[in-house]
Amino acid sequence: MRRILSSLLTLLAVTQIQAQQQRAPKLVIFITVDQLRGDYIEYFQHTFGERGFKRLLAEGAVCHNVRFGFSYLNQASAFATLFTGAYPSVHGITGLKTYSFETAKEVSQLYDADYLGNFTRDNYSPRNLLAATIGDELKIVSGGRSEVYAIAPDAEAAILSAGHAANGAFWIDNYNGRWATTTYYKGVPWYVEKYNNGNESLPARLGTRVWQPALSADKYDALPCLSGSNTFQYTFKANTAGCYPDLKTSPFGNEEVSRLFNQFLEYGALGTRPTPDFVALTFYAGNYRGIRYSGNTREIQDLYHRLDKELERLIDAVEKKVGLQHVLFVLTGTGHFTSEEIRPEGTRWVGGEFHPKRCMALLNMYLMAIYGQKNWVREFYNNQVYLNRKAIEEAKIDLGEIQARAATFLQEFSGVERVTTDMTLRSGVWNENVIDLSRGTYRGRRGDLILALSPGWTVVNDDNAKDRPKVVRNQAVPTPVIFFGNGIKPQHIYREVKAVEIAPTVTHVMRIRSPNAGDALPIPEIR
Repeated sequence: MRRILSSLLTLLAVTQIQAQQQRAPKLVIFITVDQLRGDYIEYFQHTFGERGFKRLLAEGAVCHNVRFGFSYLNQASAFATLFTGAYPSVHGITGLKTYSFETAKEVSQLYDADYLGNFTRDNYSPRNLLAATIGDELKIVSGGRSEVYAIAPDAEAAILSAGHAANGAFWIDNYNGRWATTTYYKGVPWYVEKYNNGNESLPARLGTRVWQPALSADKYDALPCLSGSNTFQYTFKANTAGCYPDLKTSPFGNEEVSRLFNQFLEYGALGTRPTPDFVALTFYAGNYRGIRYSGNTREIQDLYHRLDKELERLIDAVEKKVGLQHVLFVLTGTGHFTSEEIRPEGTRWVGGEFHPKRCMALLNMYLMAIYGQKNWVREFYNNQVYLNRKAIEEAKIDLGEIQARAATFLQEFSGVERVTTDMTLRSGVWNENVIDLSRGTYRGRRGDLILALSPGWTVVNDDNAKDRPKVVRNQAVPTPVIFFGNGIKPQHIYREVKAVEIAPTVTHVMRIRSPNAGDALPIPEIR
């Protein structure tokens, strides 16, 4: 009898513990590290402490291979996909910028003249994001009681991770260095106002920001063929071109995100409400100054070392304030990595140069020979050809016919691997390549013809001498997603996980509906 009673008590205790572990979190912290590489986490781990990346890998549920599964992957399309659980063909965000035919200029896909900026002169809103985010669904189910915020170095990352119904989205302004937002979101918390105007603001501390190696030079030995010198030093001076954009690609950009989050943690009562709160944080793990500084550098190894320290401090602070059992951490990357391929002089390479302007001129001449003396080609942008739809309509030319003729002509150019027409994408007659294109483009914004160039070919923009030639490179970037805290079972999952599965997995753990445009199921191993 005693044994039976003891067994029942043990079973009851285990059941109670499991039930406690499976409760919805009081706080969700979704950390997206732009350009995070899973292989770099592996290579640089000898420079990490025990309570940052190593703790997440040891105590979290780690999916090692996230696949985004669409063409033209970039920061903006990745963020929108991660937080909506949908592809760009549905949520509408295909890139950071789009081409405006009205102004003949590039504009942000989030540009919105109807809203002003707070602490910025830029005009942004999430209006062009056509799907709900995790935070939006949380706002609906909580009746608006949950707090939803996003903090990021850049506006696009902040707004796309916040969504439509968030309390606020904050980013570092490129001109004044203060935490900016848009009047689309109602109000700015008092502690953010105080931080922006006080001695702790970034402009007030800018003179102290000097980036030097945190470790001795021999510690940065994870990558072969290191470029650059054994040491480095970068300073950031106000009123100089590129000061704040450059800083955002240094470890100090990540530090600033953490510093503002600490204000929310201290004064925002996160995790204390009857309904869960949600905070999206964005860090950066790409090359310093983006594409201009690339290669195997000590800078990027130092950045990962310092990012590990930021994660350690963040996790420890949240654990102390809210309790790890009440918090779900999600950490993932954006699935891409921006770098420049610098080829040694005097060496031979596969490929050649592709000149879009020359190509478009020849295409227009070809179409004029068939359809008459008009400008049939309007623009070439982001490897897409936009035809003159107005002229085509006035001439009563079948759109599918002229697209097909143009595609056949372009297919003959050296360096053009494949041409897909807009009509093909609309028809639903697809192979694997066309499926990726269909997912990665939005019907209302894509061109009439989409070019895929052969790897190794260099795209040369003859119109703009400032544009550096870009070498086409098709390369998968190892990207993990880690779920940690809230009773999540530690495990390692090596099969491929779809990026669109991440949002429904988060909402599943939160016990709320998945975002309205996401039709993927949660990752079954995450419980």
